[in-house]
Amino acid sequence: MLLGLLAGLFTCAVWGLTFVAARLVHPFTLWDITIARYAIFGLTCLISLAHPYFRPRNIGWRHALAGSVLGLIGYVAYFALASQAVLWAGSVVPPLIIGITPIMLPVLANLIDKSISWRRLGLPLLMIGSGILIVNAEHLQGLDVEGRQMMAAGIGCAVAALLVWVVYGIFNAKVMRSENPPRAIDWTTLHGLGCLIGAGMLIPLASDAYVTAPAEAVTRFFLWAIVLGIAASWLATWCWSVASSRLPLALTAQLIIAETVFGLIFGLMMDGRWPTLTESSGAILQILGVSLAVHQFTRRKPEAVKNEIMAVH
Repeated sequence: MLLGLLAGLFTCAVWGLTFVAARLVHPFTLWDITIARYAIFGLTCLISLAHPYFRPRNIGWRHALAGSVLGLIGYVAYFALASQAVLWAGSVVPPLIIGITPIMLPVLANLIDKSISWRRLGLPLLMIGSGILIVNAEHLQGLDVEGRQMMAAGIGCAVAALLVWVVYGIFNAKVMRSENPPRAIDWTTLHGLGCLIGAGMLIPLASDAYVTAPAEAVTRFFLWAIVLGIAASWLATWCWSVASSRLPLALTAQLIIAETVFGLIFGLMMDGRWPTLTESSGAILQILGVSLAVHQFTRRKPEAVKNEIMAVH
């Protein structure tokens, strides 16, 4: 269990870097780090094919196409939206909004089949909504019109990132629940190839910062691109599989909340400050609300909710 816990925490920690990545590589832009990260992820997948174990087995063209498209949407689009949300709305609000991802699929499913009483979900949903509203209210106070417009745009990007993950999770779950689902490593490889295509499509948006940036900044940029491309993309996917196979369902489901915690910690470290009392209260409410909601769903249908939650990442 210890190995699974460490693997899960490592995964959540490197996923949390999503919320600060674009701020770490100045003067390079969001598009620069997006291109570099997913080019490295895709190239890592290509290089891994040199070993027989990593070569896809029994993958038809439909799975190949679906895996590549889902990688493009669920990785490249999500990362760009989440990073832009932080650039516009700050370090605290976007992680809290995106942090409700683990319960979105079960909630949507409950809207359709009503298999769990909404009364049981009332308290956690109220806690989640209150937490987000408390933090947003604090950040909106004192902002001028331009600041509020930028905050609104950042919140919009965070909501869009959340919706991207929901769409990704629905279609990803459909493939993984099919009669002959692909191996996890094959699915990761297909995602990586889709990300490589996405990185190539974004090249026209790249800046020329490498021309004027000092050597130290260029080195820092490529080091972070490697960390994000290999550790936070390729290795994280494998580590999460290890965690899922070694930990109880209830612990695995709630462990996902650690991504939000790490995202907040990294963002506040970048700001060089402690969270305010309002931020702390809102974040605690939201995290406890998500944990309680996940607990309610895991009590309902353990195997079904496991698939729904695992599909998110």
